[in-house]
Formats: sequence, structure tokens, C-alpha cells
Amino acid sequence: MSSHGEKDKNTEEDPLEDTIARDSVVTKYSAAGNIADEVLKELIAKCEENQSVRELCEFGDKSITERAAKVFKKKNVKKGIAFPTCISVNHCIFNFSPLKSEPDVVLAAGDVVKIELGVHVDGFIAMVAHTVVVNVDKEEKIMGRRADVILAAYYCLEAAVRMLRPGVYKNTDLIDIIDKVAAVYNCHGPNEIIQHPTEKKPVEFQKHEFEDHEVYALGVVISTGDGKPKSNEVRTTVYKRNEDVIYQLKMKASRAFFFDCERQFGSMGFTLRNFEDEKKARLGVIECEKHNLLKPYQVLYEREGEFVAYFKTTVLVLPSGLVKVCGLGIPLDRYESEFEIQDKELLQLINSSLKHSKKKSKKSESESGPPPAGNAIQA
Repeated sequence: MSSHGEKDKNTEEDPLEDTIARDSVVTKYSAAGNIADEVLKELIAKCEENQSVRELCEFGDKSITERAAKVFKKKNVKKGIAFPTCISVNHCIFNFSPLKSEPDVVLAAGDVVKIELGVHVDGFIAMVAHTVVVNVDKEEKIMGRRADVILAAYYCLEAAVRMLRPGVYKNTDLIDIIDKVAAVYNCHGPNEIIQHPTEKKPVEFQKHEFEDHEVYALGVVISTGDGKPKSNEVRTTVYKRNEDVIYQLKMKASRAFFFDCERQFGSMGFTLRNFEDEKKARLGVIECEKHNLLKPYQVLYEREGEFVAYFKTTVLVLPSGLVKVCGLGIPLDRYESEFEIQDKELLQLINSSLKHSKKKSKKSESESGPPPAGNAIQA
């Protein structure tokens, strides 16, 4: 069945049915992005001293569900959580979403907090991530390595988004520019930065060139450490169905758990915290993960004492230009670093418009100075 209604059986399938060449699909991405940004704003406001990370995750998921229920009410459209709220602090990189039955983390002043979540409307996904510092007075500057890593990650994403223009850059160019920007701030970037959530589900990015009517969930993780993530003893709680694998589970508990996963979440990400009986969920997930029916989102860490920043946005590549359906800016005037981007081409790229111009090349960006505070990721 089509997401846009029942088709005539004698009618050939429309190749544009699930692409952003259709305004109806763009509308659904935009709706998901608006919800993601509103929930993100709520979570940022709650990142205060003595705040429970578990409670933040629970609040984020609840808010997504409630807000999604208010859109497309007159249509038989599934919507809600595409990726559960994860709150990762300081040297924890991402995917931390603790269970009720396990140790919590409480925020402290000065903590560098990464927030990630995803929303879908009719399967069209908007992913977003943002980084904040806990309890910084609006008159107080964020300085030192906290400022370095956050500015590096922010500018890396600003540059990378602008490189999604069709026919101008390749995905390998993005990796190079990430490394270049991170090096300015004496930080390190990742080896993998792009996901490609077209076809109504996110799949790992493999192609080399960008094209019109594609959608990218583009995220950048930057660290003050060596940029080599490590696992810890923290339990993995976030999973997603691996639709390429079929396996007949042996244990009754595993079969019941997997049935619930498919029924409730389909191909979307979820947390074990969503299950009423966490003990049964922890038991059932073991066999599912062992046989690759579920993809685990492992909690990863840098060295203790380092800081990690994470920004992500979802971008529509349209003939008219690049459109970010979600993602928030940062108050650049509140960050003070001893480092500054001086490279002329980097500054030109970061300051360039998201709209396509008639004549476009790597060296055709308009020249300008350092990125202004208003040059922020916005919906």
C-alpha cells in the first residue's frame, strides 16, 4: 500500500511516490522537522544542574509522541519517534538512554551535553542533534576546550551541509573538510559522518556524489581527544530492526519481544525503556541481537576528561537549493576560543548561501568574513 493512498492495480508505480520531488513528501519532512526542533528546544531548556538524564530522555520521547499525534490527524498516517531521545554527557559520545532499572546520570554545572532524537511522519524521518553546556549564565562566556569543541563541531556541520550541492562535491570531500575545520580548533573528527534516510528509512551512506531530490541526515561528532571511540560496560538500550535479516528465533521470550518490536516500531529506532517489562525486554533482545535481527546502537566514549560535541541536521536537496528541515543554531557570541578559522576558502564555504546559484563551483562562493552569530542552523 502506498503511503499516499491506495493505487489502481492497473497503474504503474510512480517513481516519484516517496521522494521530495512531491510537495506532499516535503510537507511531511517539514512537519517531522518542526516537531524535532520544538522538542529539542524543550530539552535544552531543561538541561540544568541536578537534572536527571533518564527523566530528560523520557520527557523527550513523551513530547515527540504527543506532538506527533497532533499532525495529519485526518489521515491514516503513522508518526512518532524515529530515534529515541539520547542524552550523552562530556566524554560520552552518543546513544546514552538509560533504563529505569539501571544507574542514572545527573547533570552538573559545566557538563557538555549532547541531545539527539528523531521524528517521523509517515515514515519520513527528521534527525537532529545539538550540544549545550549546563548552567552557563547568559552573561558568562563559554571558554577553553568546551568552546573549542563546540565551535569546531558547529562549523564542521555548517560547512558539510553546504557541500551537499549536486555536481560540486563528493562524500570524500566532506570528510576532508571536517578534518580541516576540526584541526583549526585542535580537535578530531570521525571517519563516518553521513546517513541517508531516503526511501522512508535511514540506511548507511555508500554513494559518492549528491543528486537532487535526495535527503541526508548529516551529523558531525568532534572530540578534544583522539577521536577514537571506545565501548564501555554501559548496556546498549537503543536498537533498530535490521530488515535485511530473517531468522527463526528459538526462545519464546525472544519471539514475543521481537513481535512487539515489529508491531510497535517497524523499521524505526527504539529503546528498551519503551517496554512495560524491562526485564523481559533485556532477555528477549539477547537472541535478536545475536542473530542480527536488531541493530544495536552502542554507547561509545572518548577518554575520560575529554569533551565531545555533536550536531546533526536533516537536509533536503532540492533543485532550488538545500533546505534544513531541523537543527538549531548556537549563540556564537557566547563562545570564546583562542582558535579562529583563517582559511579564506573555508570562510567562503561556511558563509555561502544554501540556495543554488546559476553558476556554481567550488571557488564561486561569495567572499566574506567570519561567520556571524545569525548564521545558524535553522529549520
